[in-house]
Amino acid sequence: MKTYRKELWFDVPSRRAFINITPQVEACLKESGVMEGLVLVNAMHITASVFINDDESGLHHDFDVWLEKLAPYEPVQQYRHNRGEENADAHMKRQIMGREVVAAITKGKLDFGPWEQIFYGEFDGMRKKRVLVKIIGE
Repeated sequence: MKTYRKELWFDVPSRRAFINITPQVEACLKESGVMEGLVLVNAMHITASVFINDDESGLHHDFDVWLEKLAPYEPVQQYRHNRGEENADAHMKRQIMGREVVAAITKGKLDFGPWEQIFYGEFDGMRKKRVLVKIIGE
Protein backbone atom coordinates (compact mmCIF):
# COMPACT_ATOMS: atom_id res chain seq x y z
CA MET A 1 0.00 0.00 0.00
CA LYS A 2 1.18 3.52 -0.84
CA THR A 3 0.72 6.58 1.35
CA TYR A 4 1.08 10.23 0.40
CA ARG A 5 0.86 13.44 2.46
CA LYS A 6 0.95 17.06 1.37
CA GLU A 7 -0.08 20.38 2.93
CA LEU A 8 -1.80 23.00 0.78
CA TRP A 9 -1.40 26.56 2.05
CA PHE A 10 -3.90 29.39 1.64
CA ASP A 11 -3.72 33.08 2.52
CA VAL A 12 -7.19 34.41 1.82
CA PRO A 13 -7.23 38.25 1.68
CA SER A 14 -10.85 38.46 2.88
CA ARG A 15 -12.49 37.25 6.08
CA ARG A 16 -14.69 34.68 4.30
CA ALA A 17 -14.32 32.84 1.00
CA PHE A 18 -15.00 29.55 -0.74
CA ILE A 19 -12.15 28.24 -2.90
CA ASN A 20 -12.38 25.28 -5.27
CA ILE A 21 -9.34 23.14 -4.40
CA THR A 22 -10.23 20.19 -6.63
CA PRO A 23 -7.37 20.92 -9.08
CA GLN A 24 -4.80 20.93 -6.25
CA VAL A 25 -6.19 17.66 -4.84
CA GLU A 26 -6.14 16.10 -8.33
CA ALA A 27 -2.50 17.18 -8.69
CA CYS A 28 -1.71 15.49 -5.37
CA LEU A 29 -3.46 12.35 -6.56
CA LYS A 30 -1.41 12.28 -9.76
CA GLU A 31 1.79 12.88 -7.78
CA SER A 32 0.91 10.05 -5.37
CA GLY A 33 0.59 7.42 -8.08
CA VAL A 34 -2.35 5.83 -6.26
CA MET A 35 -4.88 4.25 -8.64
CA GLU A 36 -7.33 2.70 -6.14
CA GLY A 37 -7.84 4.01 -2.63
CA LEU A 38 -9.04 6.95 -0.59
CA VAL A 39 -8.15 10.60 -0.20
CA LEU A 40 -8.72 12.56 3.01
CA VAL A 41 -8.75 16.34 2.71
CA ASN A 42 -9.07 18.29 5.96
CA ALA A 43 -8.71 21.83 7.20
CA MET A 44 -5.92 22.10 9.74
CA HIS A 45 -7.43 25.21 11.37
CA ILE A 46 -10.54 25.44 13.54
CA THR A 47 -11.95 28.44 11.68
CA ALA A 48 -11.84 26.86 8.21
CA SER A 49 -13.68 24.04 6.49
CA VAL A 50 -13.41 21.49 3.69
CA PHE A 51 -16.57 20.26 1.99
CA ILE A 52 -17.87 18.81 -1.29
CA ASN A 53 -20.54 20.56 -3.32
CA ASP A 54 -21.31 22.32 -6.62
CA ASP A 55 -19.03 25.07 -8.00
CA GLU A 56 -21.80 27.57 -8.65
CA SER A 57 -21.48 31.22 -7.58
CA GLY A 58 -25.16 31.58 -6.65
CA LEU A 59 -24.91 28.60 -4.31
CA HIS A 60 -21.75 30.00 -2.72
CA HIS A 61 -23.54 33.31 -2.15
CA ASP A 62 -26.44 31.39 -0.60
CA PHE A 63 -24.04 29.48 1.69
CA ASP A 64 -22.50 32.76 2.83
CA VAL A 65 -25.88 34.38 3.55
CA TRP A 66 -27.19 31.24 5.30
CA LEU A 67 -24.10 30.87 7.47
CA GLU A 68 -24.21 34.54 8.44
CA LYS A 69 -27.83 34.08 9.56
CA LEU A 70 -26.95 30.99 11.62
CA ALA A 71 -23.77 32.43 13.18
CA PRO A 72 -23.58 36.18 12.55
CA TYR A 73 -20.25 37.93 12.96
CA GLU A 74 -21.83 40.94 14.69
CA PRO A 75 -22.51 41.91 17.31
CA VAL A 76 -19.22 40.39 18.42
CA GLN A 77 -20.22 40.82 22.09
CA GLN A 78 -22.89 38.12 21.71
CA TYR A 79 -20.22 35.44 21.98
CA ARG A 80 -18.36 34.61 25.18
CA HIS A 81 -15.42 33.35 23.08
CA ASN A 82 -14.95 36.87 21.73
CA ARG A 83 -13.56 38.15 25.02
CA GLY A 84 -10.11 38.65 23.53
CA GLU A 85 -10.87 37.39 20.01
CA GLU A 86 -13.48 38.17 17.37
CA ASN A 87 -13.86 34.84 15.58
CA ALA A 88 -16.48 32.84 17.50
CA ASP A 89 -18.74 32.94 14.46
CA ALA A 90 -15.96 31.39 12.36
CA HIS A 91 -15.71 28.43 14.75
CA MET A 92 -19.46 27.86 14.43
CA LYS A 93 -19.45 28.20 10.64
CA ARG A 94 -16.69 25.59 10.46
CA GLN A 95 -18.74 23.25 12.65
CA ILE A 96 -21.68 23.57 10.26
CA MET A 97 -19.69 23.15 7.01
CA GLY A 98 -17.42 20.38 8.31
CA ARG A 99 -13.78 19.65 8.95
CA GLU A 100 -12.94 17.18 6.20
CA VAL A 101 -14.00 15.06 3.27
CA VAL A 102 -13.06 11.55 2.23
CA ALA A 103 -13.36 10.62 -1.43
CA ALA A 104 -12.86 7.36 -3.29
CA ILE A 105 -10.11 7.00 -5.89
CA THR A 106 -10.94 4.76 -8.84
CA LYS A 107 -8.62 4.22 -11.81
CA GLY A 108 -6.44 7.12 -10.66
CA LYS A 109 -9.30 9.66 -10.55
CA LEU A 110 -11.50 11.16 -7.87
CA ASP A 111 -14.69 9.09 -7.98
CA PHE A 112 -17.21 11.94 -7.90
CA GLY A 113 -20.84 12.28 -8.89
CA PRO A 114 -21.97 14.99 -11.31
CA TRP A 115 -20.96 18.52 -10.27
CA GLU A 116 -19.06 17.42 -7.13
CA GLN A 117 -15.99 19.50 -6.32
CA ILE A 118 -13.85 19.95 -3.19
CA PHE A 119 -13.89 23.35 -1.51
CA TYR A 120 -11.89 25.14 1.15
CA GLY A 121 -14.16 27.37 3.22
CA GLU A 122 -12.47 30.25 5.00
CA PHE A 123 -14.35 31.96 7.83
CA ASP A 124 -11.58 33.96 9.57
CA GLY A 125 -9.10 34.78 6.84
CA MET A 126 -6.31 37.28 6.25
CA ARG A 127 -3.62 34.89 7.49
CA LYS A 128 -1.92 31.70 6.28
CA LYS A 129 -3.75 28.44 6.89
CA ARG A 130 -3.27 24.89 5.65
CA VAL A 131 -5.20 21.93 4.37
CA LEU A 132 -3.92 18.36 4.68
CA VAL A 133 -4.21 15.96 1.75
CA LYS A 134 -3.62 12.33 2.78
CA ILE A 135 -3.88 9.58 0.18
CA ILE A 136 -3.74 5.84 0.81
CA GLY A 137 -4.15 2.98 -1.61
CA GLU A 138 -2.53 0.93 -4.35
